[in-house]
Amino acid sequence: MESPETTQNWYLLLSTVLFSIGVMGVLFRRNALIILMCIELMLNAVNLLLVSFSAYSGNTEGQVFVFFIMVVAAAEVAVGLALMVSIYRNIGSIDINVLNKLKW
Repeated sequence: MESPETTQNWYLLLSTVLFSIGVMGVLFRRNALIILMCIELMLNAVNLLLVSFSAYSGNTEGQVFVFFIMVVAAAEVAVGLALMVSIYRNIGSIDINVLNKLKW
């Protein structure tokens, strides 16, 4: 059977990989919907890390934080998708480069 340090390291590695994929998606993609999905991926990577640290240390504080992060993420998705639908109806595109022209 593996030791707890080994399993904790694997969770840390997986969370780092997921967070890195999310950051790369936010930095290099131009589609607003994909950027929102990458932000969700980053939030889920943090949730995974908090749950693994919470289970490793034996307290439930990390799991309470995960609950609040999930509530904020759900609100972010609702507001973000409503904005994307409104922008798509007005402009016909959700490309970030096109949205940049909406400035003054």
